Order: sequence, then C-alpha cells, then structure tokens
Amino acid sequence: MAIDQVRLDEFLGRAVNDMGAAMSGLLVVVGDRLGLYKAMAGAGPMKPAALAKRTGTGERQVREWLNAQASCGYVTYDAASQTYTLPEEQALCFANEDSPAFLPGFFELAMACYKNEPKIAEAFRSGEGMGWHEHHPDLFAGTFRFFRPGYNANLVSSWIPALEGLEEKLQAGARVADVGCGHGSSTVILAKAYPKSTFVGFDYHAPSIEAARKHAASSGVADRVTFQVARAQDYPGKNYDAVFFFDCLHDMGDPVGAARHVRETLTTDGTWMLVEPFANDRVEDNHNPVGRIYYSASTVICTPASLSQDGAAGLGAQAGETRLREVATQAGFTRFQRATETPFNLIFEGRP
Repeated sequence: MAIDQVRLDEFLGRAVNDMGAAMSGLLVVVGDRLGLYKAMAGAGPMKPAALAKRTGTGERQVREWLNAQASCGYVTYDAASQTYTLPEEQALCFANEDSPAFLPGFFELAMACYKNEPKIAEAFRSGEGMGWHEHHPDLFAGTFRFFRPGYNANLVSSWIPALEGLEEKLQAGARVADVGCGHGSSTVILAKAYPKSTFVGFDYHAPSIEAARKHAASSGVADRVTFQVARAQDYPGKNYDAVFFFDCLHDMGDPVGAARHVRETLTTDGTWMLVEPFANDRVEDNHNPVGRIYYSASTVICTPASLSQDGAAGLGAQAGETRLREVATQAGFTRFQRATETPFNLIFEGRP
C-alpha cells in the first residue's frame, strides 16, 4: 500500500501531542499533591531551588517538573533570569480549588483509571462491566474535586432558575433528594443556598456516603442534610418536592427503573432535575474535544458501571437528548424538556 507521508506526519504529530498529555497528567497530580502550583500562585518568577524550599521537595526533581510544565505551557520560563512563573490564568486552573476552571480533580480521576487498567481490560474481555465501587479510591476523590467547581459556578446561579418554579420551592422550603450524590458536593451546595429546605443524599457506595457526611459537617449544614446508602431504583421516602440526578443516570444499569422510581417518589407537582454530560444525538457530532473526553471516560468508567448492574442498559456518557427523553417517557413522565445547557452539561426538567 502507498503511504501518504503528509497524512502520516500529521497523525504522528497528533499522537506525539497525546503522548505528552498522557505523561503530563501524572505531573499535574504530583504538582497538586505536593502543593507546587499553590506555592507558585501569586509568587511571581521563581527559581527551582526557591520552589523546592517552599514546598519541602528536592530541587533537582522540581527543576525537571518545571521544565515539563513549561513545555506544556502550564508555566512560563524566562531564559535570561532562569525563572519560572505560574500565570494568573493558569493559577485559576491549577491552584484555586474554588475556581470554576479548576482542573486537577480531572487528572486525579484519570490517574485512577490508569491504576485500574488490568480490571478495565478484564471487563472488556468478560463483557460483564466493572462497578463504580471496584475503582481505585482516587476516582471518587477526583470526581468530587472535578465536578464541584462546575456545580458551584452553575447550579444555583443558572441551572435551578431555568426550571419552572423550582427556585421558588427551594427558597420557601422544600423536601429534596439528591440521588447518586457521591461525596455530596451538589447536596452541600444546595443546602448552603436554600437554608429553608431539607436534603437527603443517596448513593449505593458506602465509602462515598461516609465522605459526604464529613463534608456536610465541615460545611456547617449537617443539621439540614442527611446521607443514606441506597440505590437509585429503590431509595426510601415519598413526596419529595424535587429529586436531583447529577451526572449519574447514564451510569445506571436500569435508568428507566431509576426514572420511574423518581416519578413515584415525587409530589404531584414535583420536579426531576436531570444533569447529564453534553452530547449531541448523532455520534458523528460528538467527535470533538469535549466528546473525546466523555467517550474516553465513558469507555473506562460509565459504560462498564452500567454493564455491571441489573439491566445493563449501557447508555454511556454521550447518550444525548433523544435517548434520555426515551428513558423519561418510558418511566411515565408526561413532561420532559431541556431547560438549559453549558458546553459540558445538558440540564433537563421532568414532571410527573
């Protein structure tokens, strides 16, 4: 076969970029855990020895780390002074955990997947999937740290106001369930914003529920927030004014059963708020940078999780609006609409 050298070179260029990204992700996690980014934030130009002294690390390794970061464009390098600087924009992404652009949580969860490669490969061979609980614990912590900034930036300010009457219910005092709550980032954000409402978070993963309870206590909302180990298909309670699903329906083996249980546990005028990864309906329309992230995560986390459960629906993280609407319709919801969106999420409103 004749090889098109130009196309080969173009592809190799993309592959080399990915190779650098694969190694750089590890260095982001290292820099985050050692406090290197936080030490550089707002400090101006620094030499490796100064950064090493400030963080209690070895100068030679820090110098190599800095050069890797400069090669990525994560820090800047001044050849004349031989100093490195973390620009303010990058500091928002790497050093400020309250920033909506904070990124280390994603790299942490990605590294957890690398650690689980043998289990992931076996799930491919067996076709039986791999449960969320079977992953490395870094996945749970990384998911919390990655999703929380986005929820902080959007949940109260734009997502809830986009749903008819929901903000008013929460302000007046509502009874709310947060299903698939994980470490409770969304639950705590809601509790802080709506002090007259009460919240209960459900997740089948017991260690996450323990972490959520600690998070609520440290955030000062434990008096209005409780957490219980329970599945989406049969969590306890009735007559909830609102039920929230944040980035979790597509992970479930029986999403129709879960949605049906939501409908059965809502009040007659209750609201189901469903937040899912952004996806277009046509596969080819998701072949873009955001889709690349979501399909990759779905391959190693979301789809195996679903396949490991009863039902094994395997929606995946790129289900799209049409398939999600089908789930809601089969579950008996009479109203289901897209309320709003971001480049990373679709937000839906369901009514019984």
